[in-house]
Amino acid sequence: MATHVLHPGSRRHVTLDEHLPVDHRLSKVYRTGAGLMGLVLLAFGILGLIDKVGFFDTGGDTVAGLNTNGALSVLSICVGLLLFVGMLIGGNFASTLNMVLGILFILSGFVNLALLDTGANFLAFRIQNVLFSFVVGLLLMFFGMYGRVSGTLPHDNPYWRARHGADDRPGAD
Repeated sequence: MATHVLHPGSRRHVTLDEHLPVDHRLSKVYRTGAGLMGLVLLAFGILGLIDKVGFFDTGGDTVAGLNTNGALSVLSICVGLLLFVGMLIGGNFASTLNMVLGILFILSGFVNLALLDTGANFLAFRIQNVLFSFVVGLLLMFFGMYGRVSGTLPHDNPYWRARHGADDRPGAD
């Protein structure tokens, strides 16, 4: 039962920026997710640039089964590098970055789905790209939310402790 119902003045406001120790095991999950997705996007972007397609070319140039052009390749490299930065920093930054980019990938999938057969499809998306965008978005959200968002977090989880008013100091139990 929520303790803030019984004690209205004792409700703690929990943000996604709660302190997570640098060496916490959840940080490995956030770093791994950011690194894997960053590697995939970086490889896709580099292979697209090597193929020497036009920057806004909407032709049928494919890399690894996905349609691409120069703009999409550069965008993929930038997002991949951003995910690598998140991997290097780790902790809550990597988790929050994974969640935000995951949501942006899903939104991008919906926007580009609406633009598929129009002249505004300047990133040369095809249905494979839309599905890839959805999958990457869901994976990034999974990696970002892992251990932070669940109904069954263990009691030693720092997010559970913050939500339930437990003291995070060692030996404070």
